[in-house]
Amino acid sequence: MTNAVHGGIAASRVSDGYRWTQLAIGVGAMVMIANYQYGWTFFVPDIQKKFGWDRASIQWAFTLFVLFETWLVPIEGWFVDKYGPRLVVLIGGVLCGIGWAINAYATSLSGFYLGMIIAGIGAGAVYGTCVGNALKWFPDKRGLAAGITAAGFGAGSALTVAPIQAMIKSDGFQSTFLHFGLGQGIVVMILAFFLVAPKAGQVPEALQTATIMQSRRNYGPSEVIRHPIFWLMYLMFVMVGTGGLLVTANLKPIAADWKIDALPVTLMGMTMTTVTFAATIDRVLNGLTRPFFGWISDKIGRENTMFIAFGFEGIGIYMLYLWGHDPVLFVILSGLVFFAWGEIYSLFPSTCTDTFGAKFATTNAGLLYTAKGTASLLVPIGNYMQQSSGSWDRVFLLAAAANIIASLLALIVLKPWRRAVVAKAVAS
Repeated sequence: MTNAVHGGIAASRVSDGYRWTQLAIGVGAMVMIANYQYGWTFFVPDIQKKFGWDRASIQWAFTLFVLFETWLVPIEGWFVDKYGPRLVVLIGGVLCGIGWAINAYATSLSGFYLGMIIAGIGAGAVYGTCVGNALKWFPDKRGLAAGITAAGFGAGSALTVAPIQAMIKSDGFQSTFLHFGLGQGIVVMILAFFLVAPKAGQVPEALQTATIMQSRRNYGPSEVIRHPIFWLMYLMFVMVGTGGLLVTANLKPIAADWKIDALPVTLMGMTMTTVTFAATIDRVLNGLTRPFFGWISDKIGRENTMFIAFGFEGIGIYMLYLWGHDPVLFVILSGLVFFAWGEIYSLFPSTCTDTFGAKFATTNAGLLYTAKGTASLLVPIGNYMQQSSGSWDRVFLLAAAANIIASLLALIVLKPWRRAVVAKAVAS
Protein backbone atom coordinates (compact mmCIF):
# COMPACT_ATOMS: atom_id res chain seq x y z
CA MET A 1 0.00 0.00 0.00
CA THR A 2 1.21 3.49 -0.79
CA ASN A 3 -0.15 6.70 0.61
CA ALA A 4 -0.54 10.17 -0.87
CA VAL A 5 -1.70 13.38 0.70
CA HIS A 6 -4.33 15.44 -1.06
CA GLY A 7 -5.85 18.48 0.63
CA GLY A 8 -4.56 17.22 3.98
CA ILE A 9 -6.28 13.82 3.59
CA ALA A 10 -4.17 10.69 3.08
CA ALA A 11 -5.53 8.30 0.47
CA SER A 12 -4.32 4.70 0.12
CA ARG A 13 -4.10 2.72 -3.09
CA VAL A 14 -7.33 0.81 -3.62
CA SER A 15 -7.50 -2.81 -4.75
CA ASP A 16 -7.79 -3.66 -8.44
CA GLY A 17 -11.09 -5.35 -7.58
CA TYR A 18 -12.51 -2.02 -6.39
CA ARG A 19 -11.34 -0.28 -9.55
CA TRP A 20 -12.90 -2.94 -11.77
CA THR A 21 -16.16 -2.70 -9.82
CA GLN A 22 -16.32 1.03 -10.55
CA LEU A 23 -15.63 0.26 -14.21
CA ALA A 24 -18.43 -2.35 -14.26
CA ILE A 25 -20.97 0.13 -12.83
CA GLY A 26 -20.04 2.59 -15.58
CA VAL A 27 -20.40 -0.11 -18.23
CA GLY A 28 -23.86 -0.99 -16.89
CA ALA A 29 -24.98 2.63 -17.25
CA MET A 30 -23.54 2.79 -20.77
CA VAL A 31 -25.47 -0.34 -21.80
CA MET A 32 -28.68 1.33 -20.65
CA ILE A 33 -28.18 4.46 -22.81
CA ALA A 34 -27.06 2.60 -25.96
CA ASN A 35 -30.51 2.26 -27.53
CA TYR A 36 -31.13 5.99 -27.44
CA GLN A 37 -28.62 6.21 -30.31
CA TYR A 38 -28.36 2.74 -31.84
CA GLY A 39 -32.06 1.84 -31.64
CA TRP A 40 -33.20 4.95 -33.53
CA THR A 41 -32.74 3.44 -37.00
CA PHE A 42 -35.56 0.92 -36.33
CA PHE A 43 -38.10 3.66 -35.62
CA VAL A 44 -37.41 5.77 -38.73
CA PRO A 45 -39.40 3.73 -41.34
CA ASP A 46 -42.49 3.57 -39.08
CA ILE A 47 -42.32 7.29 -38.25
CA GLN A 48 -42.07 8.00 -41.99
CA LYS A 49 -44.96 5.64 -42.77
CA LYS A 50 -47.26 7.15 -40.11
CA PHE A 51 -46.60 10.85 -40.74
CA GLY A 52 -45.34 10.93 -44.35
CA TRP A 53 -42.32 13.17 -43.69
CA ASP A 54 -39.21 12.76 -45.85
CA ARG A 55 -36.39 10.74 -44.34
CA ALA A 56 -33.82 13.54 -44.27
CA SER A 57 -36.18 15.68 -42.14
CA ILE A 58 -36.76 12.81 -39.70
CA GLN A 59 -33.02 12.15 -39.44
CA TRP A 60 -32.48 15.66 -38.12
CA ALA A 61 -33.80 14.23 -34.86
CA PHE A 62 -30.83 11.83 -34.82
CA THR A 63 -28.43 14.68 -35.59
CA LEU A 64 -29.90 16.82 -32.80
CA PHE A 65 -29.59 13.88 -30.41
CA VAL A 66 -25.89 13.48 -31.20
CA LEU A 67 -25.27 17.24 -31.06
CA PHE A 68 -26.77 17.61 -27.59
CA GLU A 69 -25.26 14.30 -26.48
CA THR A 70 -21.78 15.58 -27.35
CA TRP A 71 -21.61 19.36 -27.28
CA LEU A 72 -22.77 19.67 -23.66
CA VAL A 73 -20.38 16.97 -22.36
CA PRO A 74 -17.63 19.52 -21.50
CA ILE A 75 -20.10 21.40 -19.26
CA GLU A 76 -21.31 18.14 -17.69
CA GLY A 77 -17.67 17.08 -17.36
CA TRP A 78 -16.87 20.27 -15.45
CA PHE A 79 -19.59 19.39 -12.93
CA VAL A 80 -18.20 15.82 -12.67
CA ASP A 81 -14.61 17.02 -12.12
CA LYS A 82 -15.86 19.44 -9.45
CA TYR A 83 -18.69 17.56 -7.70
CA GLY A 84 -18.22 13.88 -8.62
CA PRO A 85 -20.05 11.53 -11.00
CA ARG A 86 -23.15 10.54 -9.01
CA LEU A 87 -25.43 13.56 -9.45
CA VAL A 88 -24.64 14.03 -13.14
CA VAL A 89 -25.47 10.40 -14.01
CA LEU A 90 -28.65 10.52 -11.92
CA ILE A 91 -29.92 13.58 -13.80
CA GLY A 92 -28.83 11.94 -17.07
CA GLY A 93 -31.03 8.90 -16.38
CA VAL A 94 -34.04 11.13 -15.68
CA LEU A 95 -33.57 13.08 -18.93
CA CYS A 96 -33.13 9.90 -21.02
CA GLY A 97 -36.45 8.53 -19.80
CA ILE A 98 -38.24 11.86 -20.38
CA GLY A 99 -36.79 12.18 -23.91
CA TRP A 100 -38.18 8.93 -25.25
CA ALA A 101 -41.46 9.47 -23.39
CA ILE A 102 -41.84 12.68 -25.41
CA ASN A 103 -41.10 10.68 -28.60
CA ALA A 104 -43.90 8.30 -27.64
CA TYR A 105 -46.47 11.11 -27.78
CA ALA A 106 -44.92 13.30 -30.51
CA THR A 107 -47.09 14.08 -33.53
CA SER A 108 -44.83 16.67 -35.20
CA LEU A 109 -41.22 16.82 -36.33
CA SER A 110 -40.52 19.44 -33.65
CA GLY A 111 -41.88 16.99 -31.06
CA PHE A 112 -39.39 14.31 -32.11
CA TYR A 113 -36.62 16.91 -32.25
CA LEU A 114 -37.41 17.96 -28.66
CA GLY A 115 -37.56 14.36 -27.44
CA MET A 116 -34.22 13.49 -28.98
CA ILE A 117 -32.60 16.71 -27.70
CA ILE A 118 -33.59 15.89 -24.12
CA ALA A 119 -32.53 12.24 -24.52
CA GLY A 120 -29.25 13.47 -26.02
CA ILE A 121 -28.50 15.71 -23.04
CA GLY A 122 -29.18 12.80 -20.70
CA ALA A 123 -27.15 10.26 -22.68
CA GLY A 124 -24.23 12.69 -22.94
CA ALA A 125 -24.23 13.23 -19.17
CA VAL A 126 -23.99 9.48 -18.61
CA TYR A 127 -21.50 8.82 -21.44
CA GLY A 128 -19.06 11.61 -20.61
CA THR A 129 -19.11 10.81 -16.88
CA CYS A 130 -18.53 7.07 -17.26
CA VAL A 131 -15.70 7.43 -19.80
CA GLY A 132 -14.06 10.17 -17.73
CA ASN A 133 -14.29 8.04 -14.59
CA ALA A 134 -12.66 5.09 -16.39
CA LEU A 135 -9.78 7.31 -17.58
CA LYS A 136 -9.18 8.46 -14.00
CA TRP A 137 -9.37 5.03 -12.35
CA PHE A 138 -7.01 3.32 -14.85
CA PRO A 139 -3.98 5.44 -15.83
CA ASP A 140 -2.08 2.14 -16.19
CA LYS A 141 -4.64 0.61 -18.60
CA ARG A 142 -6.24 3.74 -20.02
CA GLY A 143 -6.95 2.45 -23.53
CA LEU A 144 -8.46 -0.81 -22.26
CA ALA A 145 -10.56 0.88 -19.54
CA ALA A 146 -11.94 3.54 -21.89
CA GLY A 147 -12.56 0.81 -24.46
CA ILE A 148 -14.49 -1.46 -22.10
CA THR A 149 -16.62 1.46 -20.93
CA ALA A 150 -17.31 2.65 -24.47
CA ALA A 151 -18.08 -0.98 -25.42
CA GLY A 152 -21.11 -0.81 -23.15
CA PHE A 153 -22.45 1.95 -25.40
CA GLY A 154 -21.38 0.28 -28.64
CA ALA A 155 -22.62 -3.25 -27.89
CA GLY A 156 -25.22 -2.46 -25.25
CA SER A 157 -28.08 -2.44 -27.73
CA ALA A 158 -27.16 -5.78 -29.36
CA LEU A 159 -29.45 -7.87 -27.13
CA THR A 160 -32.39 -5.56 -27.75
CA VAL A 161 -32.20 -5.35 -31.57
CA ALA A 162 -34.75 -8.16 -32.00
CA PRO A 163 -37.00 -7.20 -29.01
CA ILE A 164 -37.26 -3.55 -30.13
CA GLN A 165 -38.16 -4.56 -33.69
CA ALA A 166 -40.64 -7.15 -32.38
CA MET A 167 -42.30 -4.63 -30.07
CA ILE A 168 -42.50 -2.01 -32.83
CA LYS A 169 -44.22 -4.62 -35.00
CA SER A 170 -46.64 -5.84 -32.31
CA ASP A 171 -47.36 -2.72 -30.21
CA GLY A 172 -46.25 0.13 -32.47
CA PHE A 173 -43.25 2.44 -32.31
CA GLN A 174 -44.88 4.83 -29.81
CA SER A 175 -45.40 2.19 -27.13
CA THR A 176 -41.84 0.95 -27.76
CA PHE A 177 -40.42 4.43 -27.24
CA LEU A 178 -42.27 4.73 -23.93
CA HIS A 179 -41.44 1.34 -22.39
CA PHE A 180 -37.79 1.14 -23.45
CA GLY A 181 -37.16 4.81 -22.71
CA LEU A 182 -38.52 4.76 -19.17
CA GLY A 183 -37.11 1.32 -18.29
CA GLN A 184 -33.56 2.15 -19.34
CA GLY A 185 -33.65 5.58 -17.69
CA ILE A 186 -34.69 4.09 -14.33
CA VAL A 187 -31.83 1.58 -14.33
CA VAL A 188 -29.33 4.41 -15.02
CA MET A 189 -30.72 6.32 -12.04
CA ILE A 190 -30.20 3.32 -9.75
CA LEU A 191 -26.61 2.73 -10.93
CA ALA A 192 -25.75 6.42 -10.38
CA PHE A 193 -25.80 5.96 -6.59
CA PHE A 194 -22.84 3.55 -6.73
CA LEU A 195 -20.42 5.70 -8.80
CA VAL A 196 -17.46 7.44 -7.13
CA ALA A 197 -14.33 9.21 -8.47
CA PRO A 198 -10.80 8.26 -7.32
CA LYS A 199 -8.91 10.41 -4.82
CA ALA A 200 -5.24 11.27 -5.27
CA GLY A 201 -3.07 8.32 -4.29
CA GLN A 202 -5.75 5.68 -4.89
CA VAL A 203 -4.55 4.86 -8.43
CA PRO A 204 -1.13 4.26 -10.07
CA GLU A 205 1.04 7.08 -11.45
CA ALA A 206 1.00 8.10 -15.14
CA LEU A 207 2.96 5.81 -17.49
CA GLN A 208 6.01 6.74 -19.56
CA THR A 209 7.17 3.90 -21.86
CA ALA A 210 8.63 3.52 -25.33
CA THR A 211 5.10 3.33 -26.82
CA ILE A 212 2.88 5.11 -24.27
CA MET A 213 3.49 8.84 -23.79
CA GLN A 214 1.58 10.28 -20.83
CA SER A 215 1.94 13.85 -19.65
CA ARG A 216 2.57 14.41 -15.94
CA ARG A 217 1.25 17.94 -16.38
CA ASN A 218 -2.49 18.57 -16.00
CA TYR A 219 -3.76 21.01 -18.62
CA GLY A 220 -6.92 22.98 -17.80
CA PRO A 221 -9.73 22.99 -20.39
CA SER A 222 -8.98 26.59 -21.43
CA GLU A 223 -5.37 25.57 -22.19
CA VAL A 224 -6.48 22.50 -24.12
CA ILE A 225 -8.71 24.36 -26.57
CA ARG A 226 -5.86 26.78 -27.31
CA HIS A 227 -3.43 23.97 -28.15
CA PRO A 228 -3.17 23.25 -31.91
CA ILE A 229 -2.67 19.50 -31.39
CA PHE A 230 -6.12 19.30 -29.83
CA TRP A 231 -7.63 20.59 -33.07
CA LEU A 232 -5.73 18.03 -35.13
CA MET A 233 -7.26 15.28 -32.97
CA TYR A 234 -10.65 16.99 -33.35
CA LEU A 235 -10.38 17.04 -37.15
CA MET A 236 -9.40 13.36 -37.24
CA PHE A 237 -12.30 12.46 -34.93
CA VAL A 238 -14.76 14.21 -37.27
CA MET A 239 -13.27 12.54 -40.35
CA VAL A 240 -13.57 9.04 -38.91
CA GLY A 241 -16.77 9.61 -36.97
CA THR A 242 -18.88 10.76 -39.91
CA GLY A 243 -18.86 7.49 -41.85
CA GLY A 244 -19.86 5.38 -38.86
CA LEU A 245 -22.66 7.77 -37.86
CA LEU A 246 -24.02 7.76 -41.42
CA VAL A 247 -24.26 3.96 -41.40
CA THR A 248 -25.64 3.94 -37.82
CA ALA A 249 -28.47 6.34 -38.69
CA ASN A 250 -29.21 4.78 -42.08
CA LEU A 251 -28.53 1.05 -41.72
CA LYS A 252 -32.13 0.04 -42.33
CA PRO A 253 -32.82 2.73 -44.99
CA ILE A 254 -29.65 1.73 -46.92
CA ALA A 255 -30.68 -1.93 -46.86
CA ALA A 256 -34.19 -0.95 -47.93
CA ASP A 257 -32.89 1.20 -50.81
CA TRP A 258 -30.79 -1.76 -51.96
CA LYS A 259 -33.93 -3.95 -51.62
CA ILE A 260 -32.25 -6.47 -49.32
CA ASP A 261 -33.58 -5.42 -45.88
CA ALA A 262 -36.20 -8.18 -45.55
CA LEU A 263 -34.25 -10.97 -47.31
CA PRO A 264 -33.23 -13.92 -45.07
CA VAL A 265 -29.54 -14.43 -44.30
CA THR A 266 -28.08 -17.59 -42.74
CA LEU A 267 -24.69 -17.37 -41.02
CA MET A 268 -23.18 -19.39 -38.17
CA GLY A 269 -26.27 -21.59 -38.06
CA MET A 270 -28.64 -18.63 -37.53
CA THR A 271 -31.18 -17.17 -39.92
CA MET A 272 -32.52 -13.60 -39.67
CA THR A 273 -33.55 -10.87 -42.06
CA THR A 274 -30.61 -8.94 -43.52
CA VAL A 275 -31.17 -5.78 -41.48
CA THR A 276 -31.77 -7.63 -38.16
CA PHE A 277 -28.66 -9.79 -38.65
CA ALA A 278 -26.55 -6.82 -39.70
CA ALA A 279 -27.73 -4.66 -36.78
CA THR A 280 -27.07 -7.42 -34.24
CA ILE A 281 -23.57 -8.21 -35.50
CA ASP A 282 -22.78 -4.52 -35.92
CA ARG A 283 -23.66 -3.78 -32.30
CA VAL A 284 -21.54 -6.67 -31.00
CA LEU A 285 -18.49 -5.82 -33.14
CA ASN A 286 -18.91 -2.09 -32.47
CA GLY A 287 -18.63 -2.99 -28.79
CA LEU A 288 -15.80 -5.52 -29.02
CA THR A 289 -13.59 -3.20 -31.05
CA ARG A 290 -13.42 -0.61 -28.27
CA PRO A 291 -11.62 -2.68 -25.61
CA PHE A 292 -9.75 -4.65 -28.31
CA PHE A 293 -8.15 -1.65 -29.98
CA GLY A 294 -7.88 0.11 -26.62
CA TRP A 295 -5.84 -2.84 -25.32
CA ILE A 296 -3.77 -2.90 -28.53
CA SER A 297 -3.06 0.82 -28.12
CA ASP A 298 -1.78 0.20 -24.57
CA LYS A 299 0.75 -2.18 -26.16
CA ILE A 300 1.82 -0.57 -29.45
CA GLY A 301 0.84 3.08 -28.94
CA ARG A 302 -2.25 5.15 -29.74
CA GLU A 303 -1.21 6.52 -33.14
CA ASN A 304 0.03 3.18 -34.51
CA THR A 305 -3.34 1.69 -33.57
CA MET A 306 -5.21 4.58 -35.20
CA PHE A 307 -3.30 4.01 -38.44
CA ILE A 308 -4.35 0.35 -38.53
CA ALA A 309 -7.98 0.85 -37.45
CA PHE A 310 -8.77 3.90 -39.58
CA GLY A 311 -7.20 2.22 -42.59
CA PHE A 312 -9.42 -0.85 -42.08
CA GLU A 313 -12.44 1.44 -41.77
CA GLY A 314 -11.71 3.13 -45.08
CA ILE A 315 -11.25 -0.21 -46.84
CA GLY A 316 -14.39 -1.60 -45.18
CA ILE A 317 -16.59 1.28 -46.32
CA TYR A 318 -15.21 0.97 -49.87
CA MET A 319 -15.92 -2.78 -49.93
CA LEU A 320 -19.46 -2.17 -48.61
CA TYR A 321 -19.94 0.27 -51.50
CA LEU A 322 -18.67 -2.34 -53.98
CA TRP A 323 -20.37 -5.52 -52.72
CA GLY A 324 -22.97 -4.50 -50.10
CA HIS A 325 -25.91 -5.18 -52.45
CA ASP A 326 -25.50 -8.88 -51.65
CA PRO A 327 -27.37 -9.66 -48.38
CA VAL A 328 -24.66 -11.91 -46.88
CA LEU A 329 -21.88 -9.49 -47.79
CA PHE A 330 -23.97 -6.60 -46.45
CA VAL A 331 -24.08 -8.30 -43.05
CA ILE A 332 -20.36 -9.18 -43.05
CA LEU A 333 -19.05 -5.89 -44.44
CA SER A 334 -21.25 -3.64 -42.32
CA GLY A 335 -19.88 -5.62 -39.36
CA LEU A 336 -16.33 -4.85 -40.53
CA VAL A 337 -17.21 -1.16 -40.86
CA PHE A 338 -18.50 -1.03 -37.29
CA PHE A 339 -15.53 -3.04 -35.97
CA ALA A 340 -13.11 -0.56 -37.52
CA TRP A 341 -15.17 2.48 -36.46
CA GLY A 342 -16.12 2.00 -32.82
CA GLU A 343 -12.55 2.18 -31.51
CA ILE A 344 -12.49 5.97 -31.91
CA TYR A 345 -14.41 6.08 -28.63
CA SER A 346 -11.52 4.45 -26.76
CA LEU A 347 -8.53 5.77 -28.74
CA PHE A 348 -9.39 9.49 -28.74
CA PRO A 349 -10.31 9.83 -25.03
CA SER A 350 -7.19 7.91 -23.94
CA THR A 351 -4.96 9.89 -26.34
CA CYS A 352 -6.46 13.15 -25.07
CA THR A 353 -5.86 12.21 -21.41
CA ASP A 354 -2.36 10.92 -22.16
CA THR A 355 -1.58 14.29 -23.72
CA PHE A 356 -3.28 16.66 -21.31
CA GLY A 357 -3.28 14.82 -17.95
CA ALA A 358 -5.92 13.12 -15.77
CA LYS A 359 -7.03 15.89 -13.38
CA PHE A 360 -9.51 17.41 -15.85
CA ALA A 361 -9.93 14.21 -17.89
CA THR A 362 -13.75 14.25 -17.97
CA THR A 363 -13.92 17.84 -19.21
CA ASN A 364 -11.02 17.59 -21.67
CA ALA A 365 -12.17 14.27 -23.15
CA GLY A 366 -15.64 15.84 -23.33
CA LEU A 367 -14.29 18.75 -25.35
CA LEU A 368 -12.84 16.28 -27.85
CA TYR A 369 -16.02 14.20 -27.81
CA THR A 370 -17.93 17.18 -29.22
CA ALA A 371 -16.29 16.21 -32.54
CA LYS A 372 -18.90 13.44 -32.69
CA GLY A 373 -21.57 16.15 -32.66
CA THR A 374 -19.81 18.03 -35.43
CA ALA A 375 -19.66 14.79 -37.44
CA SER A 376 -23.38 14.28 -36.91
CA LEU A 377 -24.06 17.53 -38.77
CA LEU A 378 -22.76 15.78 -41.88
CA VAL A 379 -25.33 12.95 -41.57
CA PRO A 380 -28.25 14.98 -43.00
CA ILE A 381 -25.90 16.26 -45.72
CA GLY A 382 -25.25 12.62 -46.63
CA ASN A 383 -29.01 12.02 -46.75
CA TYR A 384 -29.52 15.03 -49.03
CA MET A 385 -26.70 13.80 -51.30
CA GLN A 386 -28.43 10.43 -51.52
CA GLN A 387 -31.84 12.02 -52.17
CA SER A 388 -30.53 14.30 -54.92
CA SER A 389 -28.60 11.58 -56.76
CA GLY A 390 -30.75 8.57 -55.88
CA SER A 391 -27.59 6.69 -54.90
CA TRP A 392 -25.38 6.16 -51.85
CA ASP A 393 -22.23 5.93 -54.02
CA ARG A 394 -20.76 9.41 -53.41
CA VAL A 395 -21.49 9.20 -49.68
CA PHE A 396 -19.59 5.91 -49.36
CA LEU A 397 -16.63 7.07 -51.45
CA LEU A 398 -16.20 10.32 -49.49
CA ALA A 399 -16.41 8.48 -46.15
CA ALA A 400 -13.82 5.90 -47.27
CA ALA A 401 -11.40 8.62 -48.42
CA ALA A 402 -11.77 10.56 -45.15
CA ASN A 403 -10.80 7.47 -43.13
CA ILE A 404 -7.71 6.76 -45.22
CA ILE A 405 -6.54 10.37 -44.85
CA ALA A 406 -7.11 10.23 -41.06
CA SER A 407 -5.07 7.02 -40.78
CA LEU A 408 -2.12 8.71 -42.51
CA LEU A 409 -2.46 11.84 -40.34
CA ALA A 410 -2.22 9.68 -37.20
CA LEU A 411 1.13 8.21 -38.19
CA ILE A 412 2.77 11.06 -40.10
CA VAL A 413 1.58 14.13 -38.15
CA LEU A 414 -0.03 13.29 -34.80
CA LYS A 415 2.56 10.79 -33.54
CA PRO A 416 5.72 12.93 -33.79
CA TRP A 417 3.86 16.08 -32.75
CA ARG A 418 2.38 14.51 -29.62
CA ARG A 419 5.75 13.03 -28.64
CA ALA A 420 7.21 16.56 -28.74
CA VAL A 421 4.31 18.01 -26.70
CA VAL A 422 4.58 15.37 -23.96
CA ALA A 423 8.37 15.65 -23.85
CA LYS A 424 8.10 19.43 -23.42
CA ALA A 425 5.57 19.00 -20.60
CA VAL A 426 7.82 16.46 -18.83
CA ALA A 427 10.84 18.76 -19.19
CA SER A 428 8.99 21.75 -17.76
